[in-house]
This record gives sequence, C-alpha cells and structure tokens, in this order.
Amino acid sequence: MPKETFDLRGIAVGAYGPSLLYGVATGAILPVIALTARDLGADLATAALVITLSGIGSLVTNVPATLIATRFGERKALVGAALWCAAAMFLAIAAPTLPVFAAAIFMVGMAGAVFGLARQSYLTEAVPARFRARALSTLGGVTRIGVFLGPFAVALAMSRIGLDGAYWVGGGASLAAAALSWRVPELGAPGRVALTAATPLEAALSPTSDPAAHHAPTVRSIMRHHSRVFLTVGIGVLLIAAVRATRQAVLPLWAESIGLDASATALIYGLSGAIDMLIFYPSGKIMDLRGRRWIAVPCMLIMGTALVLLPFTGSAVGLLLVALLIGFGNGIGSGIVMTLGADFSPSPGRPQFLGIWRLLTDVGTMGGPALLSLVTALVTLSAGIWATGALGFLGAAVLWYWIPRAAPGSAEAAVSKG
Repeated sequence: MPKETFDLRGIAVGAYGPSLLYGVATGAILPVIALTARDLGADLATAALVITLSGIGSLVTNVPATLIATRFGERKALVGAALWCAAAMFLAIAAPTLPVFAAAIFMVGMAGAVFGLARQSYLTEAVPARFRARALSTLGGVTRIGVFLGPFAVALAMSRIGLDGAYWVGGGASLAAAALSWRVPELGAPGRVALTAATPLEAALSPTSDPAAHHAPTVRSIMRHHSRVFLTVGIGVLLIAAVRATRQAVLPLWAESIGLDASATALIYGLSGAIDMLIFYPSGKIMDLRGRRWIAVPCMLIMGTALVLLPFTGSAVGLLLVALLIGFGNGIGSGIVMTLGADFSPSPGRPQFLGIWRLLTDVGTMGGPALLSLVTALVTLSAGIWATGALGFLGAAVLWYWIPRAAPGSAEAAVSKG
C-alpha cells in the first residue's frame, strides 16, 4: 500500500492566511476595549464587564455556529464570520453610547465562535489524520502570532487618529480575512457522508457506540451518543482552557503584588508570549509521531508546576523565569484542544461535535479566572494561584488516563484497530 503523503505548504495560504489576519484583527482591539468603554462613561467595574462580553458572545454562539457551518459549509461560514467581525469593528467606531459599544464587542465574540469552528472543521476534513496535529498546532501558532502582532499593527494608526485607529485596523484585517477565505476551496460532500461509524478514538472510549446514531446528526444526538467522550477527555480540555485563561491574569497580578512597575510587567508578559508562539510546530510533529499524550500531559504538568512556583518569586528575575516556564508549557500545547476535538469528532456530525467541544473550552476559559477570583477573595492571591496549579495537575491526570496512547493514523493505531 503506498505511503500517504501530504504537504502542509500546499494549503498554507488558504488555511492559515485568514487565521493570521483574523488574529491581527482581534489582537488589535484587545488592549483598547477597556479604554474605549471608559471614554464612553464606564466606571472600572463596567469596563471590565465589557471586556468579558467577547467571551460571553463566543460561549452562547458555539452551538448555533454548528448550524451555520453545517448549512452553508466551512468556506462561507469563514467569510460570513469575518464580515460580521468587520461590521462589529465599524459599529464600535460609530458607537454613540456604551450599550452600543458593548453590543459590538459581543458581536466580536459571536464572530470568533463561528470563525474558530469553521477553520477547525475545515482543517480536520482536509488534512489526513497522520498529519492532523501538525496542521492544527500550526493553526494555533499562526493565530497566536496574529494576536501578538495586532497591537503593533495599530500603533501607528492610534498615534494619528486615537483609539478608533485600533478598530479601523481590526475592521480592515477582518475584511482581508473574508476576502482570503473566499478563495478557500469548499470541501466536497462525499467526505462528509462517507464515514458513518464512530471514529477509532471514539470506538476506543465507547466500543458499544451505535453507528446508526451518526446519521442525520443533531447537537442533541451528538451530545447523547458521545457523552462518554465529553465527560472524560472533554473535562480534560476544559481544565486546559481554565489553566490557560488564568495564567494570563496571574502574571500581571503577581507582578503588581511584588512591586514591579508596568513596563517591567509588560516586558515579562511579552517574553512569555514570545516563547509561547515559537514552538508550535515541533509539538505538533511529536503528537503526530508519538501520540497526543506526549504533549497534553507535559503541557499541563509544566504549567501546573510553574503556577505552584509563582508565589515563591519575589523579584523580576524570578518572575521572568517562571513566566518563561509558563509560556513554554502553554506553547508546546498549541493546538492540543483542537487536535483532540478533531480526533474524537465523527463524520457526519463533525461541526455539531466541535461546537460542543468549543463550548466546553469556553466554560473553562471563564471558569478558571472565576476560581482564581473566588479563592483570592476568600483566602489570598497565592492560594488562588495554587488552586489554579492544582487544576493543571488534575488535568494532566485526566488526559493521561483517557487519551489513547497511539496517534490516529499511525502504524501503532492501525495495529490496535486490527
């Protein structure tokens, strides 16, 4: 049997170009949302609430996004989401009042849910299983690069026209993402309907799964027939999302608690982010060759360990070392949540499955910082950070136990199937 060949470079522009541009668009406005809200009359608490509206918009749109991707296909979903994001950016510029601006930020979250689902579903269909982790790790890395570049891209625009410059850049990048997405070839229908049985990984967790359940899938039927996956590996990815979201808050909070100024904090945060976004491809290759556990478990163990060490730092050097460790741990896990979702998702029914998968990650993204806030309020900031570290260790245990040892598409997996 001829060896399966595939070249990521052949789909690079169409698959990753829109994600890079979309990352620039969202990264461009992240630093200025609170400032714009304040200019429109919000107090500090309200400004913080406005920031969360993007996450809430994504959370409530994950399941409806599956209907859009299923009805119109991934290419049109990508285009529509990018255009919706551009509309939100321009609405933010024209917003006369705080409620209108808040609605625009909510729209950005809605667009992100559809765009994220469509791009993940597209790559999962288009890339052979034995190259899947590399493709999705690259997707995660490219998106992070875009978000990292976004604030730099708006610096000149903001120096000339103020805060509105960020939204102009965000709107322009969104329109460019829509234009590039339109050139992405639509996936053919045969690939969607040929596989009616459970995926190999699904069969490993649910050997009695009924193949007929995968015909004419709905969100409810997918949730029912794949509940074992959602309650096992799904809990693991929820914990990954919780730790990842919390790590973004604890670094500046701890830096402030030990007396570092804003410039030192920004430098440490930036260096951690640089490590984070530079190591995505090697980790994807390891996942494809050795299995998902080789990355998922170390990712959580490293971040958990770093968070436990964080409260013991008392200087900029110590904080920097821990921040770099956090960035490394998160960086090697680039694309792991998308890869696991792709591995377990059935076809047909993939958009519905991935919509629920993204819902789990969004719950974790909001729940992690909430736990940090609660424990900090009841005890101390150190206790809140240690609680987050404990989530990292718990996630490592869950993922080690439930993720199959062999990578999908590998020779080892083929032997185990036989």
